Amino acid sequence: MHPGKMIPVHPLPEGVRVRPATPDDAPSIRSLVRGLAEYERLPPPDEAAENRLIHDMFSTPPRIQPFLGECDGLAAGYAFVFETYSSFLALPTLYLEDLFVLPQFRGRKLGYAMFTAMVAEAHRRGCGRMEWSVLDWNRLAIDFYEGLGAKELNEWRVYRLVRYDMEQILGIRE
Repeated sequence: MHPGKMIPVHPLPEGVRVRPATPDDAPSIRSLVRGLAEYERLPPPDEAAENRLIHDMFSTPPRIQPFLGECDGLAAGYAFVFETYSSFLALPTLYLEDLFVLPQFRGRKLGYAMFTAMVAEAHRRGCGRMEWSVLDWNRLAIDFYEGLGAKELNEWRVYRLVRYDMEQILGIRE
């Protein structure tokens, strides 16, 4: 990972701040992740999963880098990123795992500030691109990203193996 200070792309609105999260932000991160689960209509992570998440953010080396968005000093959103790699570009790709703003803080340009901060982070790291996924029902996010020039990759399909599937392939029986 490449720690560093965030440089805002545009002047941030009054009271809006985006910064790398620290271990002291763990309670806020846990709460915000639960807020995303509610928004996406998913069960929230259990305590063990929350503990792994926090550990993976602040271990050495970290598996994922968290950023916190604040409005008037309150934790109002977060973004998680990590690097993948493009063999054809021979450059890293910044993958945006989550970007979430609590509903009561929307309309204050925090989402825009956080997204542009992640774009600046990708550029600072020398990434050749930045990628993320959006749920097909989240029209608000789709319109936001497309309005900024992002392109949907229709020719790609996302596949997933959950841990059970991996164990089946490996012949592991628990």
